[in-house]
Amino acid sequence: MNQAAIDLLTRTVTRLPDWIRHDLAAKDSTVRLRAEETLVAMIANVLSEGTNEASHD
Repeated sequence: MNQAAIDLLTRTVTRLPDWIRHDLAAKDSTVRLRAEETLVAMIANVLSEGTNEASHD
């Protein structure tokens, strides 16, 4: 993984809403799954946007 991707992921994680942070630690697997799916979607989005931005340079 290159530094640009690491930077994108770091920024994404630092901007996580509190409900995701809270729900990732939940004992209820349904609640935790919702947070995990949201996190994956956020990461996929930021990586695709980052890739698109890099290809436009």
